[in-house]
Amino acid sequence: MKTTLSIIKADVGSYCGHQLCHPELMLTARNALQAAKKNGKIIDYYVANCGDDMDLIITSGKGTDNKEVHQLAWDVFTEATKKAKALKLYGAGQDMLSDAFSGNVKGLGPGCAEMEFEERGAEPVVCFLMDKTEPGAFNLPVFRMFADPFSTAGLVIDPNMQGGFTFEVYDVLEHRKVLLKTPEELYSLLALIGAKSRYVIKRVYPGPGNKVPEKEAAAVVSTDKLYQIAGEYVGKDDPVAIVRGQSGLPAVGEIVEPFAFPHLVSGWMRGSHNGPIMPVGMKDAICTRFDGPPRVVALGFQLENGHLVGPMDVFADIAYDRARKEALHIADYMRRHGPFEPHRLSPEDMEYTSLPKVLKKLEARFQKL
Repeated sequence: MKTTLSIIKADVGSYCGHQLCHPELMLTARNALQAAKKNGKIIDYYVANCGDDMDLIITSGKGTDNKEVHQLAWDVFTEATKKAKALKLYGAGQDMLSDAFSGNVKGLGPGCAEMEFEERGAEPVVCFLMDKTEPGAFNLPVFRMFADPFSTAGLVIDPNMQGGFTFEVYDVLEHRKVLLKTPEELYSLLALIGAKSRYVIKRVYPGPGNKVPEKEAAAVVSTDKLYQIAGEYVGKDDPVAIVRGQSGLPAVGEIVEPFAFPHLVSGWMRGSHNGPIMPVGMKDAICTRFDGPPRVVALGFQLENGHLVGPMDVFADIAYDRARKEALHIADYMRRHGPFEPHRLSPEDMEYTSLPKVLKKLEARFQKL
């Protein structure tokens, strides 16, 4: 059967400050999605969180950008926002940047990653949830999953993967996209996605000779930029991603391997700092130190005719203890820079934070040299 898997997320209120999604908001979401499942509107669901973000993992047979599914998520976030306001939570409705639903959540504040595909005999998927960072935080790990043979051995020893993969890359400033094939266009791909604040991986497709059809995405990332929607800084984008595994695609172990390296990402405090992305189990996705460090959660499922079997909380594994220790060491090093670069973002990226309001006050005091 063809299954649609969606992750639709939003920050609709948190405690204390920007740290954690409140249990009553999660309960509101579960009750609404359980009713939708009972009424046949969706096949299955799981309500998760990473830090202060609520993540709705939903399956249906209705295709991507389906109005009914997106309306359901919007209504869930709306009800959760009401509860957040009643509890006087911080940033209640923060990601709800419009009062009017317009067919899907795109451009309204919530982030979304979804794909439609024919279920295979065994269909493992990993749902990645991030907090306190931007979509470009997925560039390095997704590249390593699908194009780096030092990370994904299958690129060398699995004949189904010898045709490589095609990356769909978005230019989020100029609102355009490009498709690049690997391994033949590997260097061109890296020339773009190394600039992670502008060029972000949106989807990855199988290459020729793969068991999985070339038109079916193997991975998809949410690429919504909140500052572009709101016109000013209102919080970090906190992206999500879905990655399918096995049988012509990277093994699940190859999918999660890149996160053993806590690479530097943009975001952290006030969306203005670089810091390490720390892989954690969901219970440890609480961003406290300097509102961070940025976190990533990985929830693994098997799909059974649209039903979610799981989740397995992948990064709760002790195998990631060293990555967490290294992330804390990097966090110490970066924090000692205080307000100086490279801990603070470059001037170009700071244009979309609250810094311009500070600089405006000084504008009249500058004198020409």
